[in-house]
Amino acid sequence: MPKGQPTVVPDDGLTTRQRRNRPLVFVHTGIGKGKSTAAFGLALRAWNQGWPIGVFQFVKSAKWKVGEENALRVLGASGEGGTVDWHKMGQGWSWIQRAPEEGEQTNEEKAREGWEQVKRDLAAERYKLYVLDEFAYPLHWGWIDTAEVVSVLKDRPGTQHVVITGRNAPQELVDFADLVTDMSKVKHPMDTGQKGQRGIEW
Repeated sequence: MPKGQPTVVPDDGLTTRQRRNRPLVFVHTGIGKGKSTAAFGLALRAWNQGWPIGVFQFVKSAKWKVGEENALRVLGASGEGGTVDWHKMGQGWSWIQRAPEEGEQTNEEKAREGWEQVKRDLAAERYKLYVLDEFAYPLHWGWIDTAEVVSVLKDRPGTQHVVITGRNAPQELVDFADLVTDMSKVKHPMDTGQKGQRGIEW
């Protein structure tokens, strides 16, 4: 794609502008680091364009404070770019499934509740960009039906862009998405026993 030019121009009856402005579905998957980081980088570009942004963090603890959340909340409230709404659901880490305490919703229930909210917001065209962080996990675990997700995204109104992150994205979602990046790992400090550190992992 030299200088941002496509290598193929499809015979789809669309003008260059219509084709250029199609709403996209992104999937950032794979075992490497950087899936969420890339999605939040995209959110920064969307904020700069004045787009309303909805971030939905699936599975990760509501108590977990990530740097991107603080930065995007500040930017969203600045009045200079787009607005940012940040929704957290689930408990514990995305790669550890712990038993809920008595009376507490399970991760699966919270994930389903979050997806229902995403569906309502898509129908209302509430945001221009949706970041569904770690959403690939509930799909991989079978908590949410991938076929339903693909159907909802396929039929979403307007020009709403959706980026989904997480390992093990189902093949059906990968096949449907417009842009798929598989983050591979060559090496990582944790391989040598180094724990995550401030400013790098959060």
